[in-house]
Amino acid sequence: MLKVGIPWWIDPEWFSCFPAGIEIEHIEAAPQRTISVDFWVAPVSPKDGAQALPHLQGLKVVQSLYAGVDWLLKLLPPDLILCDAQGLHNIPTAEWTVSAILAALKHFPFYFDLQRAGDWKRRREADLHYREMYPDASKSLPPVLQEELHGKRVLIVGYGSIGQSIEERLAPFGVEIVRVARSPRDGVESISRLLELLPAADIVVLIVPLTPETTGMISEREFAAMKQGALLVNAARGPVVKTDALLAALEARRIRAVVDVTDPEPLPQGHPLWTAPNLFITPHVAASSNMFLPRAMEFVAGQIARYLKGEPLLNIVTGHY
Repeated sequence: MLKVGIPWWIDPEWFSCFPAGIEIEHIEAAPQRTISVDFWVAPVSPKDGAQALPHLQGLKVVQSLYAGVDWLLKLLPPDLILCDAQGLHNIPTAEWTVSAILAALKHFPFYFDLQRAGDWKRRREADLHYREMYPDASKSLPPVLQEELHGKRVLIVGYGSIGQSIEERLAPFGVEIVRVARSPRDGVESISRLLELLPAADIVVLIVPLTPETTGMISEREFAAMKQGALLVNAARGPVVKTDALLAALEARRIRAVVDVTDPEPLPQGHPLWTAPNLFITPHVAASSNMFLPRAMEFVAGQIARYLKGEPLLNIVTGHY
């Protein structure tokens, strides 16, 4: 009988899709007992994972519920099979990314502030913000109260399955896509050319995994290379961007940004990012839709079935990801 460890917060109603021939063990957040499991569905919280792992006995396979497994790689011994959840988050993360781009270009955070203030006439400040970001732009009538996505050049840094999903959703807007990945291929540029590609990009989307190579990959020199007024969208991990460099670029009105992730994270109260100009923050929610759990449980059920049949598992992590 295959013993499968499941985080305590997953309701048994989701187990109906699991194959026969398994024994399910609910694993609490901070176990006080030894738990025998062969196949562990790791919790989404690094703290819960670190507390549970020392109590697990006989473990052979660890299935992450996230595409990013940086914290699990630091936690697990090298002899275990680790599988990520690549593909589960494509839809919500791609939708968040497109929404983030549109929110920034349509100045939605500014207009929401106007709604709360109840001051219609302040809308003309949108033009002032635009000219502050683009000081060389010529005056126009009517004033610039929003910007268009059409015709923009979008640099997608990290062209995996989520990057492809982002491109699919951006294509109808009439944008030019430049794809960047660790391994260059037909139609995809090498990450080694990032500094050459940044100056022509209107929008830079980060969707890379967190590895030693990507940690701090966007720092002072990358911000200096960006076009004046470029939009940075970080849907990857906070440490991919050097926080001090991001703050400096925002305060100098060099760029604007929408981020779902920060470094540090959670972002503490009083941190200067909260009040940085031209920055819109969401608290690491891009992948967390109402469809996450059913999609995740269906994938986990498939992985368990493959393991029972002796078939190759999907998304086995090698190296840093």
